[in-house]
Amino acid sequence: MSGIVGYIGKRQAYPLLLAGLQKLEYRGYDSAGIALQGADGINIIKTKGKVADLQKEVGANLPVGNAGCGHLRWATHGPPSKANAHPHSACSDDFVIVHNGIIENYLPLRGWLAGEGHRFASETDTEVLAHLIEHYYRGDLLQSVQEALQKITGSFAFIAACHKEKDRLICARRDTPLMIGLGEAENFISSDLAALLHHTRKIHILENEETALITSSAVKIYNSECTVMQKRAQEITWDVTSAEKGGYKHFMLKEIMEQPQALRETMRGRLSDGGQKINLAELNFKAQEIENISKIFIIACGTAYHAGLVGKYLMEKILRLPVEVDVASEFRYRDPLLCAKTLVIVISQSGETADTLAALRLARERGQQVLAITNVVGSSVAREADKVLFTWAGPEVAVASTKAYLTQLLALYMLTLYLAAKRQALPPARLKEIGSALFKLPAQVENILSREKEVAAIAGYLKRWESTFFIGRNLDFAVALEGALKLKEISYIHAEAYAAGELKHGTLALIVEGIPVVALATQKAVLEKSLSNIKEIKARGGYVLCFVQEGMEALQNEVDSIFYLPTTADIFLPMLAVIPLQLLAYYTAVARGCPVDNPRNLTKSITVE
Repeated sequence: MSGIVGYIGKRQAYPLLLAGLQKLEYRGYDSAGIALQGADGINIIKTKGKVADLQKEVGANLPVGNAGCGHLRWATHGPPSKANAHPHSACSDDFVIVHNGIIENYLPLRGWLAGEGHRFASETDTEVLAHLIEHYYRGDLLQSVQEALQKITGSFAFIAACHKEKDRLICARRDTPLMIGLGEAENFISSDLAALLHHTRKIHILENEETALITSSAVKIYNSECTVMQKRAQEITWDVTSAEKGGYKHFMLKEIMEQPQALRETMRGRLSDGGQKINLAELNFKAQEIENISKIFIIACGTAYHAGLVGKYLMEKILRLPVEVDVASEFRYRDPLLCAKTLVIVISQSGETADTLAALRLARERGQQVLAITNVVGSSVAREADKVLFTWAGPEVAVASTKAYLTQLLALYMLTLYLAAKRQALPPARLKEIGSALFKLPAQVENILSREKEVAAIAGYLKRWESTFFIGRNLDFAVALEGALKLKEISYIHAEAYAAGELKHGTLALIVEGIPVVALATQKAVLEKSLSNIKEIKARGGYVLCFVQEGMEALQNEVDSIFYLPTTADIFLPMLAVIPLQLLAYYTAVARGCPVDNPRNLTKSITVE
């Protein structure tokens, strides 16, 4: 996600804010900016690009001021640009704000504020919040912030400043992290501990719906009823490197653990009323366009391709439309048959994957409508597709994709349900039932993550082997492919995934005494078939690590190790089953001493063919 820093005290704020932003660069971002309380007003410096570009923008004449805020932007509303970079001011430059999160109702608020005479300079949701605070300002910044908070829905962590009140900063949070570092006659603010630990170890971590008034000498924290809270600061013992990783040993583990929040961000504003309503109006589909779809192509590479395989099963089952899934590099060269009623879906975390981008361009050259699922606003894929569904996973630092994959799956599920509702492919009651189960998935993912030690124990067996196999039927096969990819790319163990029914067609020749086989058996409709395949492996001495739903305890006596997943509809098991497979790959790689975040020969985004 984006990064926030703030300072108020006796020292010059600019070098402290700049250093804070540099501590947050590891998170990934597309633009940077700083606002300072000066004698003549608030001075805003911002630019598209990196912190180094911001320094060039400032030059040798360093801005002065003892209070201010800074921001690294990961684009959501509006592409990367100087105008869309934070900080944002209102109609007058007396008000300024930096913000992480998504203001869901920014469009109606923007329309209302425009009617009240407010003028907007960017495409962002954040600027709406700056104008809203200005609108309610009557001489008390804290009060105007508290009034503005009553009008917004969505997630936020922000710092607000007003030139008329130079001696204070106001910050608030909902569903997005924000913390305050306590110093001597100075205080610091950040969305990330990494920017605070060089200055102080005494930290207030704001809770949901809390607001804080911060001066150089005091911090007052208010609850949602605007009552002052009596809170004791925490003493943080992490070093700075640990802080960047949220206290985790590796970025990959941190990103695995961030998945429940990433899912909630992807659902936010799209899935409401406990999953009873789904709204993807952002795609601007016309009714006739949806009705006319007769075939779907899903095009992607690597992990995104595996997400597309799950999408194929899902869309064919629910929409009853034929779906082809292609590796982007093959799609480009096989002269695919496309017709006017084909919807092409491309999936790319970065939005810059070379083969996927080339496939998108080929589809558009042939007159196809292209819908992109991507994580990066302003990316080439996002700019060139006809329609875009952003995943809001936030930056991924580790090479092995985890939360990006899971949010891609979620995007495919929501898209399928949205199209099903518009095409009347399922009865409304059934759609609501499925939506309700989808809405519960983040909490179920949290349940699995709380049992990570069970998976770490399984990894102890895998670590000494140089080859392993993954098997599954139906949706489990698609998940097996992703599990095998994760294991091979970070632990360097040769791992292959097979449709379980294919074992007799050659693979059984490779089963020797003790060899590990990861068996996914989550799908009730093919459970007996899966059990039969497991017995074939056991009969030949294989060591079976099995992943099943709760309630399938009968398999316990048939395998060597078993992990139970929370019960949900079979179609949603791919989103749960992949979590322990990610953990299995991670703990196996750690046990083998591999460089988890940066495996050999691999890079995060493949931008060349």
